[in-house]
Amino acid sequence: MTLPAPPRAEQRPYSYERHGVTVEDPWHWLRDPGYPEVTDEGVLGYLKAENAYFEAAMGPHKALVETLFEEMKGRIKEDDASVPIRNGDWLYWCAFTPGAQYRVWYRKPAEGDGAEQVVFDEAAAAAASDYFRLGALAVSPDGKLAATLVDDNGSERFKLRIRDIASGADLETVTEVGIGEPVWTADSKGIVFTEVNENWRSYRARLHWLGRPVEEDRTLYEETDDLGFSVGLGKSQDKSLIFIATGDNTTDEVRFVPATDPEAEPVLVSPRQSGRHYTCDAAHGKLWVLTNDEHVNFRLAEAAVTKPAEWRTVIAGSDRIYLTGHTSYRDHLAISQRVDGLDQLLLRTYDGTETPLPFTEAAYSASFSGNPEFAPASYRLSYSSMVTPGTVYDYHPATGDLEVRKVQEVPSGYDASAYTSERLMVPARDGKQVPVSVVYRKGFPKDGSGRLFLYGYGAYGIAIPPGFSTSRISLLDRGYAYAIAHIRGGDDLGYGWFLDGKLD
Repeated sequence: MTLPAPPRAEQRPYSYERHGVTVEDPWHWLRDPGYPEVTDEGVLGYLKAENAYFEAAMGPHKALVETLFEEMKGRIKEDDASVPIRNGDWLYWCAFTPGAQYRVWYRKPAEGDGAEQVVFDEAAAAAASDYFRLGALAVSPDGKLAATLVDDNGSERFKLRIRDIASGADLETVTEVGIGEPVWTADSKGIVFTEVNENWRSYRARLHWLGRPVEEDRTLYEETDDLGFSVGLGKSQDKSLIFIATGDNTTDEVRFVPATDPEAEPVLVSPRQSGRHYTCDAAHGKLWVLTNDEHVNFRLAEAAVTKPAEWRTVIAGSDRIYLTGHTSYRDHLAISQRVDGLDQLLLRTYDGTETPLPFTEAAYSASFSGNPEFAPASYRLSYSSMVTPGTVYDYHPATGDLEVRKVQEVPSGYDASAYTSERLMVPARDGKQVPVSVVYRKGFPKDGSGRLFLYGYGAYGIAIPPGFSTSRISLLDRGYAYAIAHIRGGDDLGYGWFLDGKLD
């Protein structure tokens, strides 16, 4: 089949000046000023031409496309549900119904036989608009209210509303330009949230007291650095502090206010220093700080809440061990790290006893997930590999048991024993050993005659995990091996691996 000539966008003279430099942009006309609503006939005409070319190119493959679509669809469990997790007096979970594009969020009492309740029905909320996206859902500490962030027009600016869970009624709209995860005050009477400016940058944190006019909302912190710093929120695991963090790709700065007194003057943990990252949690009257100030692969430090800038090392930085995250629970520090490029989860008591959680596959992805309680009886984990479907575990530190709570179901069937995964080290041109995760169906020829799909991405310090993919099975079953090259620019082998990529 001979394809028609591909459409070519017309070039139209256009230029603008920034910082004394004139920029020529002959395709500026393709940017409809009314986006996300596109009405310009010239832009629409070009999009239609692109779509027509795509349809012509893919026409001969229509049967294969339909076959692949049905295969991939058959591996998706349409009535899927998450594993309930305890938060206060309630167990929370979400679920899809067959054919639904949106979730329903539920809860039921953690004790006794109380009936389940709907916290938020995404489908019902989406029915009133052509576009819907739930950006965040946060239930108040007293369990009576839910703060929701909803984008109903595709602008990526979210409306923050407060909902009464019992009645399902929205009580008030706090802002229409919200973003991120809002944080409740300890008494459930106020909400701290972030807003975006005209450049879609999260630039300030504000406090709203329920029932008061939004004109009375107080700005707790506003970022005035025009170089790209954005503001985010968090709450310490012990629920005592609200963190207000600001930063860009290379530098962080954190402040906090008491969750019981959010109008207090924010306390600066440590002033920003170019190139220094740090994040904080709090427990037992201390801040627990993860920072790269002394080692590229980070160290874990502690500090008194009253002297937040005086950091004392608890776990020193290491060339081999890359510390990637931490949460301070009542009994343990839950530490996420990579050892020789592989995820490792570690529970450390406050007297220094460490328990690594064992995983044995050649390549896998593992993380702590969904532990909102300060003193959980068990720790929720997520795990998968290129062979093993996504699995949810509860780890019980009292017994050392790793309890399977859920294994990703593949409705059309999946036999993990038919596939094999390997982790190879391949030398780059400069001699650096690059890890490569590979999966293939057993019997795959390793003599160079087999077909290989190689994927690699190295930028922004983003690691590509060797996790499970149901769509990938269609490729493996047609004789391909699938490989992920964990190249520099990601942080698979540590933060230095990312920095090496920036220098290449």
